[in-house]
Amino acid sequence: MTDRTTPTTTSRATTRGFRSGDGPKLVETWRRSAPADPISPDRFRSLVLLDANFDPEGLRVAVDGDRVVGAAYAVRRLTPMTGTDLEPEQGWIPFFFVDPAARGRGLGRRLLTDALDWLQGHGRTRVDFSSYTPNYVLPGLDADTYPEAARLLASLGFRTLYEAAAMDRGLVGYRIPDEVASRLAELTACGHRFGTPLDDDLVELVALAGNHFNPDWARAIRECLAAGTPPDRIVIARDPSDRLVGWAMHGAYASADERFGPFGVREEARGTGIGKVLLHLVLERMRARGAHGAWFLWTGERSPAGHLYRNAGFTTTRVFRVLRREAAR
Repeated sequence: MTDRTTPTTTSRATTRGFRSGDGPKLVETWRRSAPADPISPDRFRSLVLLDANFDPEGLRVAVDGDRVVGAAYAVRRLTPMTGTDLEPEQGWIPFFFVDPAARGRGLGRRLLTDALDWLQGHGRTRVDFSSYTPNYVLPGLDADTYPEAARLLASLGFRTLYEAAAMDRGLVGYRIPDEVASRLAELTACGHRFGTPLDDDLVELVALAGNHFNPDWARAIRECLAAGTPPDRIVIARDPSDRLVGWAMHGAYASADERFGPFGVREEARGTGIGKVLLHLVLERMRARGAHGAWFLWTGERSPAGHLYRNAGFTTTRVFRVLRREAAR
């Protein structure tokens, strides 16, 4: 995910679409190129090769002889995220990387230009890096870790839309704070109910996640449960009228038990302490399962959710820039 922006010599590498046999070489080159964010063969298979939107020609591979020395992945929707919307103007570049031994020769710029041209050839006039759902690798660009990539993307017309904060919290010795336990008792006395969803509750939960928050959250909930994730990784909240007003969970993504989220509370129920109670009930369950920590990749650092997480002991570990390039640039 990095390359120098000023070429010193011309690279001998050629670029082409993905071919059978490239996968293991791509994974190994990725590890060398981005040691802070390595990928395993099974994650590469799940996030890229088995993605319903994967097109081999969109994965631009740089080869020098029999060596893979870089790649840039361009993707557009072949399958709607929800309904029938294929987002015909939208494309994504979820990642790119160049082998350290092949840098300084303009290869990163060539790969990205190749990927952008491929998207443009499919009518995509707006391209985001790298917030592609459902299978993003990272929410955006960590410019502190990859400053050369930040300069390269900026030189190609990518601009920051917003920032996403990744946060972590240790759970060793965790216990629900007294004030949260008190608020839970107050809410329960008023008729609110908190607990593990029954099978029939899942229909309402998926609808709440998809219609009021993010279609990708609904997809994540459906797919993790269908794959065997136990429902007790989820805590739901119902108000005194029995309406589902929120939920929190862990283990929704790639069976990672220590990954918290997704998590949401209806707008009209915010500010009541329901979100704080849900958050801590899930942290308690995570600790009961032996988790040493909780983490997630994506929130607004200064948003109400960001403040809630910080008050619960989470700290920011990385900041990602969600970037966009408009064809008019």
